[in-house]
Amino acid sequence: MSVFKLHKDEGFGDSVEVTLTRDIKEEQLQNWAPFKNWKSTLRTNLEAQADPKHVHNLDPYSLQSITIQSVDWFGNRIGFIKLYAEIQNSKTDLPGIAFLRGGSVAVLMVLRPEGTKDERYVIMTEQPRIPAGSLRFLEIPAGMLDGEVGFRGKAADEIDEETGIKIRAEELIDLTGLALKNSKVQDELQPAMYPSAGGSDEFIPIYLWEKEMDRQRIVDLQGQLTGKRMQGEMITLKVTDYEELWREGARDAKTLAAWALYEGLSRAGILQPEIDRLKKASGSSTPIES
Repeated sequence: MSVFKLHKDEGFGDSVEVTLTRDIKEEQLQNWAPFKNWKSTLRTNLEAQADPKHVHNLDPYSLQSITIQSVDWFGNRIGFIKLYAEIQNSKTDLPGIAFLRGGSVAVLMVLRPEGTKDERYVIMTEQPRIPAGSLRFLEIPAGMLDGEVGFRGKAADEIDEETGIKIRAEELIDLTGLALKNSKVQDELQPAMYPSAGGSDEFIPIYLWEKEMDRQRIVDLQGQLTGKRMQGEMITLKVTDYEELWREGARDAKTLAAWALYEGLSRAGILQPEIDRLKKASGSSTPIES
């Protein structure tokens, strides 16, 4: 194991030690996007304690040390890191175990049969999720961010990869961004949903893709096999009635969050103008390739 100190210009002072495992070097850790994002977010929120109105202003917390406990590699790149951050004030230590994996994106895909008004269906994926002990976990399409493309671009790539449907990034509506636009909650975080903030840094911006489609085409999507099967992605498409989405997707945090955002933004009168804007920009229903 080796130890280094965070640079003073990183905003944590000059005495914060980072203890590494044997299979990772300082440069590799410091250049890993999820670690950089986590540090930046933590620093910003620790600095916010200087505000006299902050709940911890009188006895602020500070970062004392970081211990890297384990590293999982995906080939020659870092996949996951588990660490312990020692953060304390004069009275207490905060729970500091964190599983870093970075962000993901998720897409709610709503299909309306051509010529109907109230009939809606949602494309879901069924695939093995070993951390949950499941071989057929039902969820909306999602995937990890890799830092190479923007949120929208990655979401479009995931739709292609998991459903075989090719779309343009500009056809996506950022549901989390719309919901947070006028939020009264003040915290320097990603404009996204955090499914397990008590243990992981993962954040998930949720997008909407809503289109009209020929009814037979919708029927034909049911049961299609997709995903990068050589990489272990064994995905089966499921077409779910939108009215049953809250029930069918009740185990998946992404699905429930997407459903809640869709319903809330619709009731607030915010979503439909965005859908109309995209329709106007595209001229009509955008052709769908597969």
